[in-house]
Amino acid sequence: MFEFKKYILILCGLILLTGCSSFGYGITEAILDHNQTTDTRICKVTSRPFSGLEPLLTDTLKVLMVHGIGNHTAGYSAEFLNKLSAEMGLHKKSPGYKTIDLVDPVETTKNLGSLRVHRYFNEDQSKTLIFYELLWSSITLEAKKFIAYDSTGEYAHHRADINNLLKTFSNETMPDSFLYLGDHRRDILTSFTQAYCWMAATNWQGLANHTSSTCDFHAEGFADNLQNNHYAFVTHSLGSRITIDGLQRLAKTLGNDSDTYRGTLKKPQTAVQILKQKNTYIFMLANQLPLLQLGRKKAEVTQQHADYCQADGSHFDERIYQSTQIIAFNDPNDIVSYPLPYGFAQQYLDSRLCISIANVEINVAQVTDLLGIGTFANPLTAHSAYKSDDRVVAIIAKGIGTNGSADIVKTQCTWVEEVD
Repeated sequence: MFEFKKYILILCGLILLTGCSSFGYGITEAILDHNQTTDTRICKVTSRPFSGLEPLLTDTLKVLMVHGIGNHTAGYSAEFLNKLSAEMGLHKKSPGYKTIDLVDPVETTKNLGSLRVHRYFNEDQSKTLIFYELLWSSITLEAKKFIAYDSTGEYAHHRADINNLLKTFSNETMPDSFLYLGDHRRDILTSFTQAYCWMAATNWQGLANHTSSTCDFHAEGFADNLQNNHYAFVTHSLGSRITIDGLQRLAKTLGNDSDTYRGTLKKPQTAVQILKQKNTYIFMLANQLPLLQLGRKKAEVTQQHADYCQADGSHFDERIYQSTQIIAFNDPNDIVSYPLPYGFAQQYLDSRLCISIANVEINVAQVTDLLGIGTFANPLTAHSAYKSDDRVVAIIAKGIGTNGSADIVKTQCTWVEEVD
């Protein structure tokens, strides 16, 4: 009986993990979705109180979204953006969107993906959200062609149907993590840095539509825009590592005592001083930082949080941000995401970013009973459904533990408050 249970669970897992909804869902619909009348999914937040993004709309709020593994197309963030803007009462927008083709500042013929930008307002246009969608997956497309032959009919016809679906999915997604840890890391981080620069350097009017040029941290108006706006990041899976690495890269560059920036230009000292007063959020969906830390060196400056982040610290003036709050979302049934353990930021991440951590344990996939065989949750949904989950969006928009928290969070989520 045990072997039969094991076989059924593995079969359902493989079917659903392939991501082929029409095939996988059609087979397992009767088993997995029978009599689902009550939402019993967990939502447990362990954190200090935090307010989320909505209070930051007092000034222009700029949010950069960074995707994870797999081939993505422009507009991948549409559902999340629609939910987020609605949750924050932003029901007006500028027509269409603006697109920036990202270019390597050193090798200007090299394309590093694109940045799609939307602008939303509230009713009287007193509050503004500018949302930046980074699309970097084009950087790894050419390299992934190396194993594309494995998905052709010449090889695929030897496989069982379900195994072939799983192998095709694996060929399209898993190489991104290996490529990022290899030679493509520089290009992907440069793509992130350019996106960050465009987000900070200019306002909506300064973004030429479909422009293709490099962004310079010395651009005219950079410091003024940096001063007058709030910034946050929303990441998914590998995007969490890219964002942290990108910010640590900036910390290393801006924190260098040298009087040069990128080897040729003076450092933007005014911008450095402004960043030291900034508080930023990073909302990590399907967080993978612990997994992607394996085999890697620690950040350049670690285990010195008090020295850099407390006002009486010996290196307080050398910090990069006033504070960086990571909100790590993890569905326990996602087989490739993780909560952040106590002490992780202190031990592995750059102390100059002044990081604090909150964990959100949340079922974005429904847990079902396989007709008495055991419980099961779709691992693909558990990895990818954060962007469509109303509780996730409400936590990002309005936080938890404050008067402004959303009703859905107050009623459907358990809050474990962390105190000194």
